[in-house]
Amino acid sequence: MKKLFLIPALCLPLMAGQCEDDATIAARNVSKAADNFEISRRVVFYNGVTDSYILTVEGRCSMDLNSAGTAFNVICKTGPSDYKRHTLVLSDNTSAFVEQLEPATVSAYHYRVTFKPQSIIPDVDFRGDAGELTSNMSEVMQ
Repeated sequence: MKKLFLIPALCLPLMAGQCEDDATIAARNVSKAADNFEISRRVVFYNGVTDSYILTVEGRCSMDLNSAGTAFNVICKTGPSDYKRHTLVLSDNTSAFVEQLEPATVSAYHYRVTFKPQSIIPDVDFRGDAGELTSNMSEVMQ
């Protein structure tokens, strides 16, 4: 009798995780690919009062709004370890449009998870004189 209740109890979490539609999963995977600089985009900042473009950014870019929703940040990968960041402060007369320039091949059935072990180990920059590390400053002062 316990086995009859155990099987549905184990299957219920699996079925509950399948409630999202394909578009939601695909959109999440496209966003993940863009955040990893895998998708070419065109970002246009537009002034609605003057009917003119303020700035156009094209490339493998990721973007986000700040927590207050007042600044639109775009960071683009320009080389193997080169990045450029652009920020536009949004107002009542400026808008930002984002266009994906090429189609993305993503799964609508599987979530994408990116694990980067190098992000766990910090990149430490040392500034100073190595001589200070090897000498006892209290002896030097005497």
